[in-house]
Amino acid sequence: MGEREDQDAEAWLRLKPVEPLPSQCCGSGCSPCVFDLYYRDLERWEAARARNDRSLLSGKQSPETQGCSTKLSPETFLAFHISAVEKLTKDTYRVRFTLPGNSQLGLHPGQHLILRGLVNGLEIQRAYTPISPATAEGYFDVLIKYGELLMLAAGTGLAPMVPILQSITDNADDETFVTLVGCFKTFENIYLKTFLQEQARFWNVRTFFVLSQEVSPEQLPWSYREKTHFGRLGQELVDELVACCRRKPFTLVCGSPAFTEDVARCLLSAGLTEDSYFLF
Repeated sequence: MGEREDQDAEAWLRLKPVEPLPSQCCGSGCSPCVFDLYYRDLERWEAARARNDRSLLSGKQSPETQGCSTKLSPETFLAFHISAVEKLTKDTYRVRFTLPGNSQLGLHPGQHLILRGLVNGLEIQRAYTPISPATAEGYFDVLIKYGELLMLAAGTGLAPMVPILQSITDNADDETFVTLVGCFKTFENIYLKTFLQEQARFWNVRTFFVLSQEVSPEQLPWSYREKTHFGRLGQELVDELVACCRRKPFTLVCGSPAFTEDVARCLLSAGLTEDSYFLF
């Protein structure tokens, strides 16, 4: 019974909303702010856990808030369909959202809206000013700019990755997607754990670990089990990492000479060119 209670408590902790980092707030007075949403979801989670009813976490809209109305409200998110994505430059896209009929968005010049969605299973929201004319009927456009960065580090090779990663997450306007893979012998050898956990809470950062002398996920904290691989960073895993990127990534590699040589060979086999990665 005790083990079952522990498993249930751990399951509820996995469902608990994660408090946003201060840098995840854009500071422009959005309503609702990411912190407003966090406290709303935390209250919903606490009520659901008290009643042991996970259905209360769904937060489904009431009938009166559903439908295809385009009247914007600072308290309610509305669902819009993406009708087109146009690539303008190698890292800039114009995304067109469809409005019902010939309706208009209704924003005044200089106003922005908050877009919310799921990225890597994490709910994120960002402020965007539409670039379509205020009189546009049946649609609105926003401009989204992002890049893709893959970081592969072994041991102390993580050190030069840290300031690069932090410079991205410290800049609210930088929408570069980052996948960081740290290769270590054991879980205890992973350093900067707290920093890496904080960075992984950003909507555009994913962290993975490769442990060469661990064999079982059961020995790891639950928060590490799904993002940890065992063995060495080889061709199969590099192929998987490159394939899961949204676009061809620019890759940074740092570690021992043998590590960087092996990884460079794997990157070439994965379809990347020599000008798309940098070896420290």
